[in-house]
Amino acid sequence: MPKLTVEDVGEFEIPAGKRLVLGLTDEAGIDQLHACGGNAKCTTCKVQFVSGEPTQMTEAEKAVLTAKGLSGVRLSCQLTCDHDMTVKVISRVAGSGRAGPGNRPADAITPVAVWVV
Repeated sequence: MPKLTVEDVGEFEIPAGKRLVLGLTDEAGIDQLHACGGNAKCTTCKVQFVSGEPTQMTEAEKAVLTAKGLSGVRLSCQLTCDHDMTVKVISRVAGSGRAGPGNRPADAITPVAVWVV
């Protein structure tokens, strides 16, 4: 199982292939935002990689990050845990003013992942 290290929180074993957003919420117990339900539309699930950042991303992730002018962050809803990684969580319910994280994302990446480098 891949190891997910969450900066200032701890290390967690995540089932291989699980979406990062779900690993953060389920295994790490993080109150990670995902306002659009994990569909690469809102960027509330963004994280910063400390190490192990995947080299590819989905077309949907690339499009929304480009449209919003964001760099140095990734969308946890568009990544799977398939190797060891360390992230800094920057989008949490606590302090956001939101009532909750958003609807639970599906188990599979949505929209259907089309990978780019």
